[in-house]
Amino acid sequence: MASLRTPLCDLLGIDLPIIQAPIGSASGPELAAAVSNAGGFGMLSLTWRSLEETRALLAETRRLTDRPFGVNFVLHWDPTERLALCLEAGVAAVSFFWGVPTPYVERVQAAGARVMLTVASAAEARRAVAVGVDVLVAQGWEAGGHVLGEVATLPLVPLVVDAAGEVPVVAAGGIADGRGLAAALSLGAAGAWLGTRFLASREAVIHPDYQRAVLGASEADTLRSTLFDRGWPDAPARALRNSTLRRWEEAGRPAAGTRPGEDEVIARYPDGTPVTRYSDIIPGPGMTGDLEALALYAGQSAGLVSEILPAGEIVRRIAAEAAETIDRLGRLARSKP
Repeated sequence: MASLRTPLCDLLGIDLPIIQAPIGSASGPELAAAVSNAGGFGMLSLTWRSLEETRALLAETRRLTDRPFGVNFVLHWDPTERLALCLEAGVAAVSFFWGVPTPYVERVQAAGARVMLTVASAAEARRAVAVGVDVLVAQGWEAGGHVLGEVATLPLVPLVVDAAGEVPVVAAGGIADGRGLAAALSLGAAGAWLGTRFLASREAVIHPDYQRAVLGASEADTLRSTLFDRGWPDAPARALRNSTLRRWEEAGRPAAGTRPGEDEVIARYPDGTPVTRYSDIIPGPGMTGDLEALALYAGQSAGLVSEILPAGEIVRRIAAEAAETIDRLGRLARSKP
């Protein structure tokens, strides 16, 4: 069977080039540890966590796994204090998004961790390499959640690979199975970054209604827009079409401040904290209300997701299918006259 080991595996100390995307509050210690324990690379999203939460999440993840795992920060918010906790905890990599991590590169690397950066163009890739980033994540616009650019994964990945030189590139956007991983590797990527597939894992920290929505979605059931902007203004994100999106479209897609139901409370956290329409909040465990109307972030790969599985099993199935796909293509090539 084909080996899936790539330079990314050596760099991060992992067995398989499969990275669990840091899917906001849907990621947690159980998910990150399960992916890492299966040989992939689990990630925690820590941008919006308090220092106390950050400390607790890092400790719990380390309790659940002795394998490498990483953390993610959105540079729209200052990560300095939480980053210090992560480096003290010995994370293997720090992933940055939505900005250039120049002020943090030397600090992260001096602590023995790798710097990862999500990019959406070859130009961004070249700038990232120039400031010393260790791993580039080429995010195609098919991706779920917040999306930087407007270029699809298929043309973006080889362009970023060409621009990256010796720096490993991870393909993100539209990948949910082993065929996608094999395709990413064939484009020159050293691994794949999956978010939507791990939403449908047993360890994902989301409401069952959200998972059912992902399972029931087709590849055509998402839209990239700035609709769910309360909490992160003017940031494009891909989410499932739902009643909030349909009301907005029927109203002629009005600008923020004039949208239907703008200040309507549609859901509540378990402690009673209200969530208004157009918030960037996803349906979490124990939330009540009209959860279908909240932000249901998912990528176009939702059409490939049909069952909820343990995260470790997802990693193993993706790896096995990728190896089988590569072997099949090898046999096909050898059979040609």
